This record gives sequence, structure tokens and C-alpha cells, in this order.
Amino acid sequence: MNSEPLMEAKNIILRRGGVTVLDIPELQVRQGRILALIGPNGAGKSTLLLMLAGLLKPRQGDIYFQGKPVETRADLFMLRRNVSVVFQEPLLLNSSVYENVALGLKFRNINSQEIKVRVQKALEYFGISQLEKRSARTLSGGEARRVSLARVFAIQPQIILLDEAFNSLDPPSRETIIDDLKNTLDKTKITAIMALHDREEILRLAQDISVMDSGKIVQSGTTSEIYNHPDSEFVANFVGTETILEGTIKSCIEGNVIISVYGKEIEAIGDCFIGQKVYCCLRPENVMISERMQGKISVRNIMEANVTKIIRQGFFNKLILDCGFPLVAYITVPSSEDLGIAPGMTVTASFKATSVHVIPIKK
Repeated sequence: MNSEPLMEAKNIILRRGGVTVLDIPELQVRQGRILALIGPNGAGKSTLLLMLAGLLKPRQGDIYFQGKPVETRADLFMLRRNVSVVFQEPLLLNSSVYENVALGLKFRNINSQEIKVRVQKALEYFGISQLEKRSARTLSGGEARRVSLARVFAIQPQIILLDEAFNSLDPPSRETIIDDLKNTLDKTKITAIMALHDREEILRLAQDISVMDSGKIVQSGTTSEIYNHPDSEFVANFVGTETILEGTIKSCIEGNVIISVYGKEIEAIGDCFIGQKVYCCLRPENVMISERMQGKISVRNIMEANVTKIIRQGFFNKLILDCGFPLVAYITVPSSEDLGIAPGMTVTASFKATSVHVIPIKK
């Protein structure tokens, strides 16, 4: 990985109507990586994208591009030539698909032969070569979204910014467009920053994540770090850590901790002190379900659980369990049917100590 970030934001403050809408001490975007900006509605994701694109000027702080601050009009011009934005709704002209995809290239005074080559390649990336002569007014929502993406890739920018670019699409269109986008980013090695909210999309697309709340970045890291080691209850909740329990450290010996939760004990790995209040965080995919207690297994946390509710989620069932404390687990539909799992049934729930992420509760 390139050690120097392609883009940075430092000490950014942006206010609107006297209200601070962005307060970001630092954000780094690495060359060739896909960064997801995630957070609740109103967190400031779209505003941050507009600022990174040079379309909003912060009250204070600096944007750096290729290691240099964007200070002069010439710097801003260079930034805008190398950063392209895909908005929530496709913004297409009332002309052919070919003309829409070629638009940015014509603005850049690229010769007609080069335009033809780039447009055809971009159309191929998104499987719409057969649409090049069609009027943009006749396109479906998914087709229009593909044209807007092809237009951006034809320009060959260094960074692409996508603001909830898959909203309002039907599931099949959404799936195929995301696949085509991921494949195209892998081929071109173009850096991307995406405002996303769907957890599956985040896992499929992003290598890095910055979690935003109230205009601030509350945690940044790789996708694995954010999902498996959230810094706070807020981040854990947002990335789908369905079981978050308050407990107290009962013992701590060489990094192995016993946590008292609702009078029960959970074994975990952590660096804590006896009596410390903590959150125990457990992702549902890390909980194993079986019919009865099993002997001679390495899992340290094994307990009986009553099935209180079953929620179908695609190819999985989400089980709401009562182990003396609430616990959520995922199980495939075939496995659920094989075990005959039903509300009121008693099952065995187990999970590794290494699957429990411990977050100290700050006073």
C-alpha cells in the first residue's frame, strides 16, 4: 500500500447558519483503496463528499491532494479535474447515451478518436454498449445509473466520490451494478470514497471505513477493524453488532477475562481490571447453535438458550435467544429446519472467547 495518502482533510470546520456541520481533525484517503463513509442520516457524509470534491469551502482547515494543499484557484481547478462525483440521482442530458458519456471528455478537449475509445470502454465496463444510440430519456433507473457511472470512468479521474449511488434501485439492478462497479474499480485501480448505509454493500465494496456522527468521524480503520473491533457502543450498533451487553469484570488473568452479565459469566480476551464496567459485543454470525451440549470442543462460552423469536433474513434465520441475557444468532435456513428450531425450543448457544469484543464503559 502507498504510504502517502492521495487525499487528506486536516482540521476541517464547516458551519452553516452558525451551526457546525463538519468538525474533522483528520481524514486520509489511500491510493487505490475504497473508503466507505457510514453513519446515520444527517451525520454529514454528503457534505463531506462535496467538500472533498472542492464544491464546498470549509471555514477553516485544509484539503490536501497528492500531498499538496488546495489553496489557489489553480489548485482547486486541478482537484476538480481529478475528482469526479456520482450523485444520488443520475444527472443526464436530453441526448444519446454516447453523448452523455462523452460529455466530460469534450469539456477537456480530448480528440474525437480518443473520446470514442474511452466511451466504448466505459460502456463495456457497465454492460451498456448496446445502448449508446438510445436517448437518455428512454432509460430505466438502473440503465441511467449505469450511464452516470460510465461517464465518470470515461474521464479516468484519480478519485471517484459516490453519494448513496445505489438508492431507489430494485434489488436485481442494485446487485449487478454493484458487481460491475467493484470489478471496474479493481481493473482501473481508481480510488473511491462512497457514502453508504447498507451493511452488505459496505462489506462487498469497502476496504476502509470512516464512521461519522453529528459531523465528526468517530472511528476510522479497515473494514475488518471497524466490524470486529468497534471503539464504542454507537459504532458497534451501527455496524450490526446485535448483542451488546453491559457487564462487570470479575477476573482478569493474563488477558483472559471473566465478565459478569445478568448473573451469568462470559469469558473473553481483553486488558481490563477487576470491577471495571464494560460492554460485551458479539456479532450474530459468531454464535453457533446446536441441539445439545457438545463435549471436547474449544469454545469457552457454552450455554442453554431459549428461542424467543425467529426472523427470516434472506438465506438466514435470525434467532432471538434468552440465555439469562439476550443473545442474537444467525443460522442458515436449512440448518434451522434440520434442527427443527421453533419459538419456545431450548438449544445450545456457544461462542469463542476471541469472538467477544470488550469495550470499557467511559464515565
